[in-house]
Amino acid sequence: MKDKVAIVILNWNGVAMMRKYLPTVIKYSEGATVYIADNASTDDSVDFIKSEYPMCPLVVLEKNWGFAEGYNMALSKIDAEYYLLLNSDIEVTEGWLNPLISFMDSNPDVAACQPKLMSIYNRNCFEYAGASGGYLDKYGYPFCRGRIFETVEEDRGQYDNVSDVLWATGAALMVRSSDYKAVGGLDGRFFAHNEEIDMCWRLRIMGRRVCCVTDSVVYHVGGGTLPKSNPMKTYLNFRNNLTMLYKCLPDNELKSVMRMRCLLDYVAALQMLILKRNVGEFKAVIRARKDFNKWKNDFDKDRERIQKLKINDVVPERMNLFLLWRYYVKGQKTFCQLQKG
Repeated sequence: MKDKVAIVILNWNGVAMMRKYLPTVIKYSEGATVYIADNASTDDSVDFIKSEYPMCPLVVLEKNWGFAEGYNMALSKIDAEYYLLLNSDIEVTEGWLNPLISFMDSNPDVAACQPKLMSIYNRNCFEYAGASGGYLDKYGYPFCRGRIFETVEEDRGQYDNVSDVLWATGAALMVRSSDYKAVGGLDGRFFAHNEEIDMCWRLRIMGRRVCCVTDSVVYHVGGGTLPKSNPMKTYLNFRNNLTMLYKCLPDNELKSVMRMRCLLDYVAALQMLILKRNVGEFKAVIRARKDFNKWKNDFDKDRERIQKLKINDVVPERMNLFLLWRYYVKGQKTFCQLQKG
């Protein structure tokens, strides 16, 4: 029988998080089926689910496929109208699911949406990973309503409205299964980081909408797998972001944007080395650029297909601004300030 909503928690050695947060997901997600997809965990995650939550169907994967391909593998085995990708370190709230379902049901042109993401450690503030919906600047730097770089805002209701965004956070992402399949899902080659931004941008190029539904609220631990300062995370973020740009940029911007990003990436690497004295982060950026140049031609067919499916020449949520300049030179630290120009 086809589910209306399949909540799918992709787990890798996260039994402690599931012990803490799975009970609220079960309690407050009436009408949805909660699946656990396990990425070959070496802790007792699978035994824990089997013994404590036998009502949650298990999808056990034979190896750690990463976030992107792990979800692709798991969702291929699940039949539902809506998939809801949910991190294991999310605390949901009573009534969180209904606004998302109602919004998607009422707006067939919307492919994906997210709830408002709040910090579990400072419950009055947005959470870094997705806040109140995500955007990109012209050079591919992601930011959110409620979070720009390391500046995270207090929630004072300033973004309490449904808004079209470029990307919805993979920490709590509802997507129509038909759109997920039509766009080709997450790019499994990314392994982790930027994969949901890439998929949502492709959906927007195809003319589908992505939104943040702020009547739904969840709380996120964040950084559950890798800390913010981690060379592997830096490597994946830079490599995958460049790859996403190569795939999705319109033809008339590709060369100029990639030239500028080359300059900006080397400036960032030197800053990590000289100012922060972080050799690991410096090497991660250099390796990311090297590996991007090695594999970028593997994505030529993807780029060709994306451009052929293009409905939107201009995606307005990819904002025509230079975020680094606005943030560090003009001192615009919030989304509201960016909008003022």
